Amino acid sequence: MLVLGIETSCDETAAAVVEDGKSILSNIVASSLEFHRKYGGIIPEIASRKQLELIGQVINEAVRKAKIDLKDLDLISVTKSPGLIGSLLVGISFAKALSFSLKVPLLEIDHLYSHLYSAFLESESPSLPFVGLVVSGGHTSLFYVESFSKIRLMGQTRDDACGETFDKVAKILGLGFPGGPIIERMAEKGDPYKFRFRCADLKGFDFSFSGIKTAVLYSVNNRRLATNDKQNLCASFQDAVISILLKKSLEACRQKKTKILVTGGGVIANRYLRERFRNATLRENIRVYFPPIQFCLDNAAMVSGLGYRLHRERSQLFKIKQ
Repeated sequence: MLVLGIETSCDETAAAVVEDGKSILSNIVASSLEFHRKYGGIIPEIASRKQLELIGQVINEAVRKAKIDLKDLDLISVTKSPGLIGSLLVGISFAKALSFSLKVPLLEIDHLYSHLYSAFLESESPSLPFVGLVVSGGHTSLFYVESFSKIRLMGQTRDDACGETFDKVAKILGLGFPGGPIIERMAEKGDPYKFRFRCADLKGFDFSFSGIKTAVLYSVNNRRLATNDKQNLCASFQDAVISILLKKSLEACRQKKTKILVTGGGVIANRYLRERFRNATLRENIRVYFPPIQFCLDNAAMVSGLGYRLHRERSQLFKIKQ
């Protein structure tokens, strides 16, 4: 089954063709990040305008690279939410028009759920049920996944998202945007025990990152930081944030009595996070799954794959009801 996926939830314009939810025939991503960098964050109007310019070209390239024709498609899946309203509208409108013209079914996909599916694009897929952790620039959420049509939210951030906090801390330190990769590089040369930072440990599975952001701001305001001080601060901040993500994830696995943890989202590309999670889950006899690095950031292959899985589940349910 050939599925065209379309993803326009933030600054990327992405399209992919995936066969049977696994075989990636093409995966094209065009980013407008360079147009946002000078503002220190994503400007929604710029993002949607660039997507409107690029979406036709990106989809044509995805189809060309997959070596198929549009008429060969069996399904179109598109990100419906959450995301920037103007950006989502571009993708959904194009997908609906394409679906209507080709007389091909259309499925609207939850962006966060598709991030969890990105781990299924590896050669070895997780088994269900599992606890899912999504950590990105706009979201930090824990889910319990029984099937891709039965997902329950366990907890989420009450204020800043984890990736957003990385961006804001990088801005406080004058390091640039986006903050995640920069802080990770600085942290590699720093000592995580030089500064004492902690994230709020809320009851249950919710997160809060606004407090640690403020603590970093006070630390910067109270002293003049040399380069090695910034490296130590980045290492200490990164360690504290990853510690709370790990703590909540392990607690969720224990509560649900599952030995499978699936991760997704841009922050999951962080190498220190992967190392901490691998070591901790190994001690607890939990199998942790990470998406390939290229599928941590927003992409359409995960949207295609999830569309295939949902379409198959719904088709089987329809047959049972008949």
